[in-house]
Amino acid sequence: MRALPSLLFLSVMLLATGGAHYYLWVRLVRDPAWPGPWPRLFAGLLTLLWLSIPLGLMLRTGLGQWFGRGFRLALAAWLGVMFLLLVSVAAADALRWGLSLAQRWGALPEPVDPARRLTVARLFALAATVVGGGSSVVALRSGLAKVGVERVEVPLGRLPRALDGSSIVQLTDIHVGPTIRRDFVEQIVATTNALEPDVIAITGDLVDGSVEQLREHVAPLAQLRAKYGVFFVTGNHEYYSGAEEWCRELERLGLRVLRNERVSIGEGADSYDLAGVSDYSAGSFGDGPDLARAVSGRDPTRELVLLAHQPREVRRAREHGVGLQLSGHTHGGQLWPWRPFVLLQQPRIAGLAKLGETWVYVSRGTGYWGPPMRLASPAEITHVVLKRAS
Repeated sequence: MRALPSLLFLSVMLLATGGAHYYLWVRLVRDPAWPGPWPRLFAGLLTLLWLSIPLGLMLRTGLGQWFGRGFRLALAAWLGVMFLLLVSVAAADALRWGLSLAQRWGALPEPVDPARRLTVARLFALAATVVGGGSSVVALRSGLAKVGVERVEVPLGRLPRALDGSSIVQLTDIHVGPTIRRDFVEQIVATTNALEPDVIAITGDLVDGSVEQLREHVAPLAQLRAKYGVFFVTGNHEYYSGAEEWCRELERLGLRVLRNERVSIGEGADSYDLAGVSDYSAGSFGDGPDLARAVSGRDPTRELVLLAHQPREVRRAREHGVGLQLSGHTHGGQLWPWRPFVLLQQPRIAGLAKLGETWVYVSRGTGYWGPPMRLASPAEITHVVLKRAS
């Protein structure tokens, strides 16, 4: 019985990706009717690329470590390239259909010559390939580049004068897993420590895999250093990977996991409250956010900073006197065409915004999910500087 869901998933994935590859073949190879051996070569290549998807799933535990990672990177990159090519081809089809309607209504002359029709098909195929391929190159360079630091200042009215200029470094959506490994974690740990933050906050989606699979690769997090500590809240991907086990492992590494609770940052009266809630969607896993519990009994005159993986938690944060919420989850859209769809679920895609009396900062994420690609949404290590508002 356990094999049935896996078989169903594999069947649906094969049909969906097969349909996508067939669509690309029709528009980029068959319709343009390229001369010579090119149609057969491209048909064979697309078939191999399609078959590599289930092959990668079946062989992921049987490949050598180095070759396995290289294969997974190449496969993940192709999925991103395929997506951008599909978007480009679909846009070209929409333009072609628009021209066809204009010709049907007499606004434009219709090319009745078959040679002209073939030329138009080839021009559209070339344009879609250049746009999709060019976007893929840009996205790959951005996705595999060294993560930069994004500095943002946030004015808070209840921040003690002694903590004016104190900092929080936010890491989020690192997605340590099949293609993001120990070397990447070591790099962001070094960059973070160089900022000498007062607080380090990891706001979820740290991993895509079990503790047994990834223990070695997250181990460098034990080297994170901050004056008042390193804190973590769960994201939705932790629950796919074993949230309870990961919370215990991160505590072992020296991180403080905040699960609907709060701590004091600073010394005595010169301090503020830092609260953290479990992921917004974790209710089906027997967990879930409980901000009311996290802030129960607190002094409302103290500043309150909230760590919450998903930006939509800000709707509750506004009701509980949160001055600043730090979130991730959206990846800033990661690949540009996704941005409008993210807004259907989240109130903010990236950057700093004020909703009522609550500031919310949404990081574009420190790693990536799926394809090692980012288009118009570079990864970031966020250096949040808290300022006392006048």
